Amino acid sequence: MQGYFTKQWHEDLRQRVREFAEREVRPRIPEMEATRGVAHELSRLIARQGWIGVTIDRAYGGMGAGHLAKTIIIEELSRVCGAMGAMVQASQLGVAKVIHFGNDVQKRKWLPRIAAGDCLPTIATTEEGSGGHVLGMVTTAVRDGDEYILNGHKVFVGNSHVGDVHGVVARTGEGSKGLSAFLVEKDRPGLTLAVHQPAMGLHGFSFGKLIFDNCRVPAANLLGAEGEGLAVAYSSSVLYGRPNLTAVSLGIHRAVVEETTALCIERERYGQPLGELNSIKLRLGAMQQRLMTARLAAYHAVHLLDQGKPCDAELMNAKYLNVEAAIESAEDSMKIHAGSGLFTDRPVERYLRDAQHIYAPAGTSEIQLLRLGEFALGRAKGQWSERLADVVRLRQRDQLDDERLEPAAV
Repeated sequence: MQGYFTKQWHEDLRQRVREFAEREVRPRIPEMEATRGVAHELSRLIARQGWIGVTIDRAYGGMGAGHLAKTIIIEELSRVCGAMGAMVQASQLGVAKVIHFGNDVQKRKWLPRIAAGDCLPTIATTEEGSGGHVLGMVTTAVRDGDEYILNGHKVFVGNSHVGDVHGVVARTGEGSKGLSAFLVEKDRPGLTLAVHQPAMGLHGFSFGKLIFDNCRVPAANLLGAEGEGLAVAYSSSVLYGRPNLTAVSLGIHRAVVEETTALCIERERYGQPLGELNSIKLRLGAMQQRLMTARLAAYHAVHLLDQGKPCDAELMNAKYLNVEAAIESAEDSMKIHAGSGLFTDRPVERYLRDAQHIYAPAGTSEIQLLRLGEFALGRAKGQWSERLADVVRLRQRDQLDDERLEPAAV
C-alpha cells in the first residue's frame, strides 16, 4: 500500500522491524511455546528499540511517528510472534493514558522513560465480576490526605508481569462520574501480582491479575481530574486498544496466509502441487481476499486517526473485520493442512490459538457491531477521535508538516 497510506520511511521502518523479528524473536519462539512462561528478557529487548515510544512526541524522546507507524511495528512483530506483538500493543495502550490525560509533571517523568524502553506501562480496568462492563467495577480508591488507598483487583492486565507502572481505574464515587485513574508503580506496598497462569495462546505474553490491599498511592499520581476514569478507560480503548489489536490480528493473518501458501507450493497431491487443486485454490483465494480487505480497513482507520479526523467507526470496523478474518483464515488454513496442522512442527496451530486471544479485548466483535449500529442510527455518543484530535493536530504541526524530516528513531 506504499504511496496510498505509507511513505518510504514507513516501509524502511517495516523492514527494520521485520529483520529484528526474524533475527531476535523467531529463534526464541520454541522456548516460549515449551515453557509457556513470560518472556521478560525479550520484552525488554524489544522495548529498548524505542518502538513503545512510536506515538510519543519527540519533545519527550519519542519517535513522534503516529498510529500508522505503530500499526506497522505491531503488525511485523505479530507476523512472527503474536505474543510479542501483543506485548508491544499492551504497552502502547498504557502510553495513551499519559499522553492524553497526564499533566506536565507526569509526562516529563514517564514519557521519556517509556520512549527509551526503560519503563513498560500497562492499563488495568477489567475485573472478574464486571468484565467489559467498566461501570460495574468495584475496586475502590479512597482519599486519605495526600494519598489514595486502593482496594480490589484487576484481571487480564496486558504486560502484568513485565509492567513497571500500571494505569489503574478505580471507583472514587458513584455512577459514571465516580471513576478515577491512577498511575501505580509496580513496587507500591499493598500491590500484589498473582502467579502467571499460562493460557491457550500468546505464550510469552502476560495478562494477569493485580491485587490491591490497602495500596497507598500519592494524590500526585491521579491521572486527569477525579471522576475522569471512565474517559481514560474509554479513550484508551478506542484510540489505542482497537487499532493495536487490529494490528496484532493483521500480523497473525499475514503469517497464516504466507504459511498456507508455502504449504500449497511445497506439498504435492496427485502428482502436482497442492495449490493446483481447485478446491484448495478457492480456499486460499478466500484467505487472500480477507487479508487484503482487512489490511485496507486497518490502514485506512489509523490513517484517519493520524490526520486528526473523526474515525471511531472506522476503528471499530477495522478491529471487527481483522479479528474475524484472521480467525476464519486460520481455521481454513487448518483445514488445508489437515492432520499436519495439528502438530507443532508447523506454526498454523499456534496462529489459530493466538488469533482467538484478540477477540475479546477492547470489545468483542458483537460490541463492535452494536456500536456500529448506533452510528448507523445516529445515536453514537460522540467520538473520542474527534474529542482528542487537538493532540494529533499539534503533533502534525510539529512533526509531519515537513516531510523532509524523518520521524525520530525510525
